[in-house]
Amino acid sequence: MSIEKVREYFDQFGMKERVLEFDQSSETVELAAQAVGCEPKQIAKTMSFLVGEDPILICLAGDAKIANAKYKKQFGTKAKMISFDDVEELIGHQVGGVCPFAIKDNVMVYLDESLKRFETVFPAAGSGNSAIELTIPELEKYSNFAGWIDISKDWE
Repeated sequence: MSIEKVREYFDQFGMKERVLEFDQSSETVELAAQAVGCEPKQIAKTMSFLVGEDPILICLAGDAKIANAKYKKQFGTKAKMISFDDVEELIGHQVGGVCPFAIKDNVMVYLDESLKRFETVFPAAGSGNSAIELTIPELEKYSNFAGWIDISKDWE
């Protein structure tokens, strides 16, 4: 199970007890916000895309949406989400639990500027009923992110 991979990942940093597991679903921004007790915008949703043949993850605030023109400028191609059936194979987590931790080695992670306005955010932790609260510096460190990007809209 992916949540176990995420717990193992955080165990190496002495942080596995910070992984939260809920009795209810946290598969959507709204459900995750209810489960952790925060505003939906503080959920760090992780979206999976293909740039050519390469899988990437983009973490952005729960109230942000992908701005297609910004995406194309950043990556030189139109946004193409990974199909539901291929997410687990390409990323290492199932839809609903996709997060930037304990993922496949070839997956690049990007953090969107929409997250910088928060002290802490709540990304998923590998399952459809989990999350972890991280500061922005912790998110940077533990996601092994490739860089900050500005590809979102509707949150400003």
